[in-house]
Amino acid sequence: MNWLAFYNPAGVGDVLLLTRDKGNRNHTVSENKGPFTLVKDGQTDQVVSINLHHASDLLALEGVGQIQLSSEQLDSLNQALKEHGIEEVVALEEGPSFVVGYVEECVDHEDSDHLHITQTRVSQDQVLQIVCGAANITQGLYVIVAKPGAVMPSGAIIWPGELRGVASNGMICSTRELGLEAIENYPGIWELPSKFEVGTPLERVVDYYRD
Repeated sequence: MNWLAFYNPAGVGDVLLLTRDKGNRNHTVSENKGPFTLVKDGQTDQVVSINLHHASDLLALEGVGQIQLSSEQLDSLNQALKEHGIEEVVALEEGPSFVVGYVEECVDHEDSDHLHITQTRVSQDQVLQIVCGAANITQGLYVIVAKPGAVMPSGAIIWPGELRGVASNGMICSTRELGLEAIENYPGIWELPSKFEVGTPLERVVDYYRD
């Protein structure tokens, strides 16, 4: 997956935080190159995070929390990486992170008494395998999917991973996990009406319920 960018000068100082993988937190190594700190997975040697210190010297950043960078800012950032001998090229995730999905298939996980393996369509040409533990998950539902790279209201990042040995790429969400209890406050995933098209951004769904 591509990179995610975060900036919180009041919390961590003038540092642009870039990440693309959680890595193995027990086996990470750091390397400083100029204003950059590279964090690598010690087992794979893959760069999983890059910190740019004194970020405002290079980029005029706006916003707090997860931010987007303009194409000009990405060009400046990648040029600075190259000048310091860093081969990584930063490209950010594009498009909505939370979208309407359709559960095309749902089967029981063979090694669990509550997990289910779904094949959930999130666009015309993309189906994600997502392991879900909600009691009300079933084939045929329209749901909200947090795609890999999504940042939850809690601050947690949704990474590709495994649950009980089965690959899971995303998360099927409840209103509680999305901080939308004012719309609906029931346990289990948020079941949407079929009027919503697959791929519809969460913001449009929220607007529908609030209008």
